[in-house]
Amino acid sequence: MSGADGERDALVIRVVKGQATAADIAALTTVLLARAAALAAGGPCLQDRTPTAGWRRPERNPAHRDPRAWSASGSRGA
Repeated sequence: MSGADGERDALVIRVVKGQATAADIAALTTVLLARAAALAAGGPCLQDRTPTAGWRRPERNPAHRDPRAWSASGSRGA
């Protein structure tokens, strides 16, 4: 493995789009190494987390539970 093939195999991070500066790559490397160290130390892992989102989707819940409630809520003060 020498030449271009050896260099290609040695790449760990590849910029697909845009221009990454040395500071960008250093920041990314720092985050990845910190994450790897936390996992090795027995820190919180993705499997320990709940699979549900911490936020709710209001469009999945009806605005009014009773079909007649929307007309009753608009008639206050009339």
